[in-house]
Amino acid sequence: MSADQMSIGEMLAATVPMARTLNLEFVETTPDKAVVSLPDQGDFHNHVGGPHAGAMFTLGESASGAIVLAAFGDQLSRAVPLAVRADIAYKKLAMGAVTATATLGRPAADVIADLDAGQRPEFPVAIEIRRADGAVTGEMTVVWTLRPNNQG
Repeated sequence: MSADQMSIGEMLAATVPMARTLNLEFVETTPDKAVVSLPDQGDFHNHVGGPHAGAMFTLGESASGAIVLAAFGDQLSRAVPLAVRADIAYKKLAMGAVTATATLGRPAADVIADLDAGQRPEFPVAIEIRRADGAVTGEMTVVWTLRPNNQG
C-alpha cells in the first residue's frame, strides 16, 4: 500500500463516525478475515458493567464491513456495498474488551460473477464476538449486497 492510501480500518474510521466514537481497533483486515476490537470503555457499558449490546452490534457490523471492503474494494467503481439485514445472538456475558472476527459466507469470486452477470448479489458475513478469555459472547450474521451503481 502506498503512503497516500488509507488502510481499511483508517478508511472506516474516517467515513463511519460510529466506528470512531467507539474507538474500534482494526487489528486485521484481509479478504479472508477481519478482526476488530472494542476496548473496555466505561462510557459504553451496560447495567452489569460490560460492553452494551449496541456497542457489540456495532463492533460486529464494523468487522463485517471491513471484510466486505477488503474482499470487494476493487468493485467500488461499479457497485456500492450495503448491509441488507443482520441477526445477533448474545451467548455469554461479555466483560472487558471484546473482539469480533468476520468471515465471508460465500466465495468472493461467486459474488463478483453474479455482479458481472448483471445481478445484485447478496452474501452473508459470519461474525464471532469473543472476550479476552476466548469465550464466544456473541454470534452475528450480516447479509450484504453489492448494489450496481446504475440501480436505485
